[in-house]
Amino acid sequence: MTHPAPGLADTISAILRDDRGRLLAALIRSLGDFDLAEEALSDATERALVHWGRNGLPTRPDAWLLQVARRAAIDHIRKSKRHAARIPDLTMLMEEDEASRAMEAPEIPDERLRLIFTCCHPALEEKTRVALTLRTVGGLTTREIARAFLDTEVAMGQRLSRAKAKISASGIAYEVPGRQDWDARLNSVLTVLYLIFNEGWTASQGDAPIREALCDEAIWLTRLMTCLAPDEPEIEGLMALMMLSHARRAARFDGDGAFQPLENQDRSLWDTAMIDEGLAILDLAVARRLPGPFQIQAAINALHVRADPPAATDWPQILLLYERLAALAPSPVVHLNRIVALAESGALTRARRELDALACTLDPYQPFHAARAELARRAGDVPAARAAYDRAITLAASAGDRAWLAARRDTLEDTPPSIGLRVSRE
Repeated sequence: MTHPAPGLADTISAILRDDRGRLLAALIRSLGDFDLAEEALSDATERALVHWGRNGLPTRPDAWLLQVARRAAIDHIRKSKRHAARIPDLTMLMEEDEASRAMEAPEIPDERLRLIFTCCHPALEEKTRVALTLRTVGGLTTREIARAFLDTEVAMGQRLSRAKAKISASGIAYEVPGRQDWDARLNSVLTVLYLIFNEGWTASQGDAPIREALCDEAIWLTRLMTCLAPDEPEIEGLMALMMLSHARRAARFDGDGAFQPLENQDRSLWDTAMIDEGLAILDLAVARRLPGPFQIQAAINALHVRADPPAATDWPQILLLYERLAALAPSPVVHLNRIVALAESGALTRARRELDALACTLDPYQPFHAARAELARRAGDVPAARAAYDRAITLAASAGDRAWLAARRDTLEDTPPSIGLRVSRE
C-alpha cells in the first residue's frame, strides 16, 4: 500500500480551503448536479494523495484537481443507470476535458457568483439558500453551518439534501439573473457573501487565525456585485463593512497567535488605504438615503476605526445604530451586540439583566459567554465571570480565542478600563 508523503494531506486541505468553491462552481456549471460535482471533486482529492505523493505537486494543483474531477464525473455518468439521459452532459464534459489537455496551464472559469445566485433562488427558503451557498461556495462543513445557525448537524444535513434535490427537480437555471429579477435574491446573496467573509475572519478551519484567502474571495465577489449593480446601497454597505474590518487583520492577533481586542490593537498595523476606501464607499451608500442592515453595520465599524484613542469611541451612537439594526434585522446576535454597547454606555446592571434573557437562545454561542464573563467582571461578580469564561473557552473554535479568554479569566482580580469584548465584529 502506498502511503501519502508527510504533510501532503495538509497541503491538499490548504489548497481546497482556498480553491474548493471555485472548483466546485466550475464542476456544477458543467454537470448541473451538486452531488455529482462534490463526489467527483472528492474522488480527485483521493487521487491527488496517491499521484502527488509519487510525482510531487503539479504546477497548477487547482487545474489538476478540476481536470481529474471532470474525468471522475465522466466515469460516474458512464456507469450510471441514467447514462442515456446524460449523453449531452457527457459530451460537453469530454469536450471540456479535451480542451484542457491542449492547454499547458488552463485557467479555471470563475463561476462562483453564478452558483451563489443559483443557490439563492426564491424557490428555496431563505435559511436554506444561505446554508447551501455556504456549503458549496464557502466550503463550510455541515457541522460548521449547523453551528452558525444554532441547529443540529443532522437537521442541517437534511436541509441541504432537500435543497439540492429541489434545484435538480425544478430545473432552476444556473445563471446570474437579469437586474430586474434581483430583488427576490439580493438579501440572500449579500448574507452569503457576508458569512463567507466572516468564516475567513473567524477561521473556524485550519491553523491560521484568519483565512485571508476566504476574506479576499468574499471582498472580490462583493466588488463584482458593485459592478453589476452600481447604484445598490446595500451592496456598497457590505463592501464598506468588509473593508473596514479586513483593514485591521494584521493587528487582530499578536506574534503568539493570541487574539487582540480592538482597544489593544497596534493601529500602525492597520491598512489605512483600505480604511479610507471603505469609508468613502460607506459615504457613497449613505448619501443614497436608503439605509439597510449592512450599511448600519459598516457605520458601526466606521465609528470604531475613527475613534482615536479607543476611549473616545462614541458608544451612545453605536447603541443607537444597534437599536436601528435590531429593528431592521432582528436576531439574537444583533441583540447581543446591542447589549454590549448598552454596557459600554454605562448601563451595566440593565445590560446584565438583558443578557441573562438570551441564555437559552445563545447557550451554544461562544461570544455570548465571553460577553457574560466580561459583564460579570465589570460588576465584580468573580464566580459568575469565571464560570462564563470556562464555558466560553470550551466553546472557542481557535487556539487564539482560547488563549485570550484564558488570559482574561486568569486576571479576574483586575478591573479593566473597558469591556474588550469579542462578539461578532470587534
